[in-house]
Amino acid sequence: MKDKRILYVSSEVIPYLPETEISSMSFEAPRMVNSKGGQIRIFMPRYGNINERRHQLHEVIRLSGMNLVINDLDMPLIIKVASIPKERMQVYFIDNEDYFKRKATLTDEDGNLFPDNDERAIFFAKGVIETVKKLNWSPDVIHVHGWLASLLPLYLKNYYANEPLFGHSKIVTSVYDHGYEGILDKNMMGKVKFDGIDEEKISVLEQPTYNNVMKVAIDNSDAVIVGSEKIPDELVKYLENVDQPVLEYKQPDEFADAYEAFYQTEVLV
Repeated sequence: MKDKRILYVSSEVIPYLPETEISSMSFEAPRMVNSKGGQIRIFMPRYGNINERRHQLHEVIRLSGMNLVINDLDMPLIIKVASIPKERMQVYFIDNEDYFKRKATLTDEDGNLFPDNDERAIFFAKGVIETVKKLNWSPDVIHVHGWLASLLPLYLKNYYANEPLFGHSKIVTSVYDHGYEGILDKNMMGKVKFDGIDEEKISVLEQPTYNNVMKVAIDNSDAVIVGSEKIPDELVKYLENVDQPVLEYKQPDEFADAYEAFYQTEVLV
């Protein structure tokens, strides 16, 4: 992995949010690459329940100030950064007052999905790509974790298809059992179509269930990793029929060698 550039894009990362399979792997995988001489960047949303003072987040003025168009509305992009203690790893936070100020992550206090989670996902995907462009940092691999991050493969392969910085980047999506009940906003497909993405590539978003959102991510990825010991049966069956290489689930104590080998032999080829 020496000198390889790996971009990790996740809906959650420890120590900024509680430990889950996603937040833990979004920390352990970059740490593994770091230890083997690779270069990493980590991106996550700056949810309002992240303690900025305790984690020493600060705004990066030179990266902030851009507006992203989401469903015909201009939404300001704010970029913050923090360093994970003792790890020599920086985390970039995608922020916006409307989408991420609320003191919660994906659901309200009653466990209901926020009605704008679809727009938050679009904003996060565009925000990451635009920030990486400003950093002028061309990743060899982009590894996506968590459903709020799962529109990034779609946008990179379509909306940003002609962006030379990502010309050789390969996308890996990890599929987890941490989804959501119900559906996202029923107009989600129209909001994605607004960005000029062909309807045939997002037709399953007519019903934006967790499984369908992940199918769009899988379709636009170059490789897939099963991140949970058990994932929804519908996605198990879907992965049986894809052309991309798929790495089956690995226990936390054995993932490092398996991920490195998968990156080297199946993705970076």
